[in-house]
Amino acid sequence: MTDVTFSSLGVAEPILRALAAENYTHPTPIQSKAIPALLAGRDLLGIAQTGTGKTAAFGIPLLQGLSVGHVPPQPKQAKALILAPTRELAVQIEESLRSYGRFLNLRMTVILGGVNQNTQIRNMSKGVDILVATPGRLLDLVQQKQVRLDGVTHFIVDEADRMLDMGFIRDVRKLVAYIPKQRQSMLFSATMPEDIARLVHEMMNNPERIEVAPQGKTADRIAQSLYFVPMPQKRQLLSELMKDVALNRVIVFTRTKHGANRVAEHLTKTGVVAEAIHGNKSQNARQRALDLFRTGKARVLVATDIAARGIDIDDISHVINFELPNEPESYVHRIGRTARAGGEGVAISFCDASERGYLKDIERVIRMKIPVVAHELPDLTEEQKRQMDEPRRPHGHRHGKPGHKPGGPRGAAGDNPHAPKKRNGSRAHWNRSRDNAGRRANSA
Repeated sequence: MTDVTFSSLGVAEPILRALAAENYTHPTPIQSKAIPALLAGRDLLGIAQTGTGKTAAFGIPLLQGLSVGHVPPQPKQAKALILAPTRELAVQIEESLRSYGRFLNLRMTVILGGVNQNTQIRNMSKGVDILVATPGRLLDLVQQKQVRLDGVTHFIVDEADRMLDMGFIRDVRKLVAYIPKQRQSMLFSATMPEDIARLVHEMMNNPERIEVAPQGKTADRIAQSLYFVPMPQKRQLLSELMKDVALNRVIVFTRTKHGANRVAEHLTKTGVVAEAIHGNKSQNARQRALDLFRTGKARVLVATDIAARGIDIDDISHVINFELPNEPESYVHRIGRTARAGGEGVAISFCDASERGYLKDIERVIRMKIPVVAHELPDLTEEQKRQMDEPRRPHGHRHGKPGHKPGGPRGAAGDNPHAPKKRNGSRAHWNRSRDNAGRRANSA
């Protein structure tokens, strides 16, 4: 594939210039397969893990298709709609498209929850060529008649399986009903559960199917290792590892929001600049943390799985699983934050006695045993032994198992408009519609 270039795929000169400015010369496998099919007007189903170059795979032909014989959008109208499951991924997609389309005269905007809707309404007032959105807020603005989808000619669903995990598939189906049937549709997903297969059948017309990096196959360029370490010594081990200057840009993953805060606070106390990002943070706080990490002002980003997909930051040297994920596929997405764009990376995982079952599931999915490394920590102190004996709260298990909260998305609390709202006391029935509207307005 090394002799394949973006030019040989039929990409237009203004986009080639923008790609050259980003030092993108050779397309990835999914780009090589997707770009010609999409330029030919085909619908596309892409099965691909994170980090394979999906955004450029759909973004380049989208930009080219909209710029040829460009017709300006009408007020409140979008010509192309891209749905993403998380706010961070929506922002990343829009930033990438602006970069690839810098020499084209196309208007773009993002609609997402967690921020005031007035600016978004103002941005949509004259219409846009490309709208990137999270489903909850977009559906709300469509129902308010602040956004029109009757002019959509290109429709893209990214990270569809994550949409399913977070409870957004129902909103996606509602949005599809507002879009003209005559359109070009694209759907990308790392896995293909039954609900996603059904959605593909509903929204696509004889799609071209492209599959790269089969499910469960972790990036070949990621060196993986595992420490068996008691829970009370995990922070101690993390601090020891952070003494190595080679860990210069690190994402640390935890299972819970409170755990992310505690780990970030611990690192800060030890002199390591760290920021936490999770679903309880406001969108502005999340964006600030990402900006500090991206610019190198923060050495560590401590994150829940909300950041496992869609955070496209170059040169992440290490991913550390402070806690193993309870969904084995999430391990693949987590470690995929490193070794991007042809680089190499390191993934280190901590496993305590309560996580052995998660490890077994992960190794079954990735079809390999993660090499075990011995740590040199001292024996447990009496205080640490007491911590070991204390009863632990459930981690949050998979559907139907103890500890799972129905309706709540994994690792992204506050982003699901269908999640039950916590209340003190009961609410009268006439307030329920107001509660639902409030939930949707603040959803991602």
